[in-house]
Amino acid sequence: MRSRLTALIAVIAFAAVTVAAGCGSSNNDNSSSSGGQTLTAASFSVQQDPSIAGQLPADIKSSGELSVAADATYAPDEFFGSDNKTVIGMDADLAKAIADVMGLKANVQNQTFDSIIPGIDAGKYDLGMSSFTDTKDREKTVDFVTYATAGESFFVNADGGPTINSIEDICGVKVGAEKGTTEADDAAAQSTKCTDAGKPAVDVSTFQDEAGVNVALSSGRIEAGFADTPVADYAVKQSDGKFKLSPAPSIANAPYGIAMAKDSGLQQPVLAAVKALMADGTYKTILDYWGLQSISIDNPTVNGAID
Repeated sequence: MRSRLTALIAVIAFAAVTVAAGCGSSNNDNSSSSGGQTLTAASFSVQQDPSIAGQLPADIKSSGELSVAADATYAPDEFFGSDNKTVIGMDADLAKAIADVMGLKANVQNQTFDSIIPGIDAGKYDLGMSSFTDTKDREKTVDFVTYATAGESFFVNADGGPTINSIEDICGVKVGAEKGTTEADDAAAQSTKCTDAGKPAVDVSTFQDEAGVNVALSSGRIEAGFADTPVADYAVKQSDGKFKLSPAPSIANAPYGIAMAKDSGLQQPVLAAVKALMADGTYKTILDYWGLQSISIDNPTVNGAID
């Protein structure tokens, strides 16, 4: 696997990635600086809820820690701060807030996306919070608590990129997506539809992380990136005019879910914690901070897959 620091430097080099601190100092003390730019977590204060803490499995409660896996290449949902080791972003902030409600300390660990669900199933992590789409197929392995909803979007080079008005327009297009994502699956499924209709197949390339997708698009190795709409929109905004969103509207809107092992006993306490954060305004504070108001929901549930 390529160096995370190398990946981050490559992204900064072609996209001038910056995040401005907008809410002051964080109670999580996860701020750092680089070249005058400050990357920081959102600022919030959450009190422990003894009734929710009391629902925790004994081993997790006694450990004092909630281990959370995230792939830190998917800004603004999860990515590295300026120190190149602290995972920040919407999911990291929500993980810490959930842990606060439970009276625990969140340990957010960077892992490759396609390794997270197998790692949860093997007992390596308590939760996976990495912009997971809650799908029926994934529910065969893990359970989810839904907490947001998002679609998928294409983004292309602003100068000479293909015009994609719908997913049907990617026949014959070189499309890149992160390995293990629903976008990789959807692009492959569309390729079959293309060839069944006598059209050229989609040339699908998968990458170990989202940074690889962005670098491949910038260098011309692919013609379109395919990612969750918030991530595609963020990549465009941070690309200094190099990328643009395709005209195609956001497609395949579906719930984001917090993943956990089916035998973990975490389903109800996590659901209760998410509801508590919605009720006290912390959920809104975090989404607003990261510019993700559009993905908010008000009806979290266990296993809410719609496919």
